[in-house]
Amino acid sequence: MNRGRNVLGEDMEDCGTAPITGFFRDGCCRTGPQDVGLHILCAEMTQEFLTFSKLSGNDLSTPMPDYHFPGLQPGDRWCLCVLRWKEALEAGAAPPVVLAATHVSTLEFVDLDDLKAHAVAL
Repeated sequence: MNRGRNVLGEDMEDCGTAPITGFFRDGCCRTGPQDVGLHILCAEMTQEFLTFSKLSGNDLSTPMPDYHFPGLQPGDRWCLCVLRWKEALEAGAAPPVVLAATHVSTLEFVDLDDLKAHAVAL
């Protein structure tokens, strides 16, 4: 399967499998016509971002067993909606980005320099 290219122009890498992430729940931050939220940015969760997201109306930390969603904790990697990350960036609460697992179409919404400035340390 072709997962596409990342923001570095390379083949996409998986974002996370524990818990399994991605709009298609395949570990990859790729998108398709059904993904209206554009879950294309791979981020490493922080408590600051989880709190920001909950206060913004998207509680990512509470488990939802009906949807097989365990709830996220700091350190988990998750495919975020690109515009939610941009909102968090503007609010000073953006979580670190995994560049190799972030889809190239993220660059339509966010500057590569901003992504690099918030990249996960290798």
